[in-house]
Amino acid sequence: MKTDDNSKTNPVNENAGTKKNDDEKKIRDEGVKKGAVTTSIISFVILLFVGIVVFSLYNREHKKLLNQMETQKTSLTDKVTARDSVIGEWITTFDDIEKNIAMIKEKEKLITANSSNTEISNDKRLQVLEDIKTINTLLEQNKKKIASLNAQLKKSGGTIKVLQNKITELEASMKQNENEITELKTALVDKKFEVEQLNTQMIVMQDTIARKDEKISTQTYEMNKAFYTVGTYKELKVKGLLTKEGGFIGLGKTESLTENFPDNSFVQIDITVVKSISVNSKNAKLISEHPAGSYEFIRDKDKKIESIEIKDPAQFWKSSKYAVVEITK
Repeated sequence: MKTDDNSKTNPVNENAGTKKNDDEKKIRDEGVKKGAVTTSIISFVILLFVGIVVFSLYNREHKKLLNQMETQKTSLTDKVTARDSVIGEWITTFDDIEKNIAMIKEKEKLITANSSNTEISNDKRLQVLEDIKTINTLLEQNKKKIASLNAQLKKSGGTIKVLQNKITELEASMKQNENEITELKTALVDKKFEVEQLNTQMIVMQDTIARKDEKISTQTYEMNKAFYTVGTYKELKVKGLLTKEGGFIGLGKTESLTENFPDNSFVQIDITVVKSISVNSKNAKLISEHPAGSYEFIRDKDKKIESIEIKDPAQFWKSSKYAVVEITK
């Protein structure tokens, strides 16, 4: 019996066909995967780009908004600062006016006390006129300050109730001051004070008081003036400050100050200010006469004399306004 070759399946061909189909499927699947990956990448890039664009627009708007807010903040801060500055000026002006009013009242009391007697001494008369001059000046200052406050109130539209009330209160106090001063001046005229004297700056009286103050100042300066000098015996002798009297030459001689010694050999001081004399020497002694206990030698850790401390200036300079210190180098 003859076998039909065509009717039989060829296992080799069948396997080859299956393998080919698998390869095609694999290639197709890989293509699909690559397409998906490519699509994902493109989508991601697109989304990233869109995100960057959106973020850039948002950031720009955000910065713009921040700038606007910063500008508004700066403007508000400037307004608050300006307001606080104005309020500070008002408070300072209020304080100045109230201090002037208090000083006026104090001067009124002094004037009343100094002019209470029938006979007024020249010193008290001068003081009364000086106090009146001060009051005139203070009244004028307060008028200018209140005028300035009224101008500020008008500029603000007159809507600041607290400021308006305070100005009204100060104006009332000022009016009371003026009335009291007018009455006081009338009373002083009755005591033979000239009206012109009470209403002017009292230039002549000022000059008199200035000369009096200058005289007192000069007298005080002279009273507090003293002199000192520090040096070895040879240095002091060269300056013409020392001599040695009695005994033989070089032996047993007593040192004493010469008469009519020159002031330019000394350092001038104010005894109310200078309370010590610098020495910086191994040994030192005072040639001029000064009461024991009115001074003290101050030594350092090496027993070197640093200075002479004047413990009682009034006693120290009582006997002599000249201090001569002999040192040993």
